[in-house]
Amino acid sequence: MSYLEELQQAAGRAAGAAGPAVVRIGRGQGRGAGVVVDQGVVVTNAHNLRGAETTVTFVDGRRETATVAGVDVDGDVAVLTVDTGEVRPIAWAPADVDPAIGSAVFALANHAGNGLRVGFGLVSSVGRTFRGPRGRRVSGSLEHTAPLGRGSSGGPIVDTEGRLVGINTHRLGEGFYLALPADATLRARVDQLSRGEVPTRRRLGVGLAPAFAARKLRRAVGLPERDGLLVRVVEEGGPAQRAGLGEGDLIVEAGGRAVTNPDDIFDVLDALDADAPLALRIVRGVDEIEVRIAFDDTTEEGSA
Repeated sequence: MSYLEELQQAAGRAAGAAGPAVVRIGRGQGRGAGVVVDQGVVVTNAHNLRGAETTVTFVDGRRETATVAGVDVDGDVAVLTVDTGEVRPIAWAPADVDPAIGSAVFALANHAGNGLRVGFGLVSSVGRTFRGPRGRRVSGSLEHTAPLGRGSSGGPIVDTEGRLVGINTHRLGEGFYLALPADATLRARVDQLSRGEVPTRRRLGVGLAPAFAARKLRRAVGLPERDGLLVRVVEEGGPAQRAGLGEGDLIVEAGGRAVTNPDDIFDVLDALDADAPLALRIVRGVDEIEVRIAFDDTTEEGSA
């Protein structure tokens, strides 16, 4: 059998095994894709959602209204509950089989009501990192070359047997894509979100500009340059506003640690003890001020 014939057979197996479980998220052109992982359960990307409900369209054209069971915005994963009918859930790849560089994969999507789309590619890298919708690092992703059209994020990548190996999330320039690996960590997260158990993470409630932007702005207004993160937006009623932070403040230390990128803030927030406040050193104009951020019991899921 020739390589081309083997590839054609593998594509057919992947489409036949996994294709019926692939769905479109949203109406019209849709916002993305998703995949049925259990009876009544669909997984997609968090960035595909705009509210507590969305429309799910199956490969056969059937439409149903889905309810959001749980969302991990920082991890870019969401779980929907919906009537999946007779659709057979996708099979997960064995837990002891990690896709290696060079592994053949197929990307599947149900785009714009035009039926199933299948693209072939190879795993080109592993352990990649990208930033989720709110700026936090998402580590351990797979990079692959299976072509994807617009609206394919949230759909599955599968092996040659049609078993789930990842959830597409992110496009890297021309011809490369990132996917969350369908490993034990993702399965546990999906189970938690299915039960409505949403991860909680402390957040300041600010929008930040990187260090180079802070230096440029301070230089433009005649202030001494300092490394730090410039506060561009302050969330009304958030921890930062309650502590007195304002737009234009420059955060130079968090928890006694110099900060030069948002990851420094995230790391400090994640390491805080349960009831501990966060000490920030900020520069306001030419003055240095120490601010203590207190967090209430309703810790919110999110980023900085």
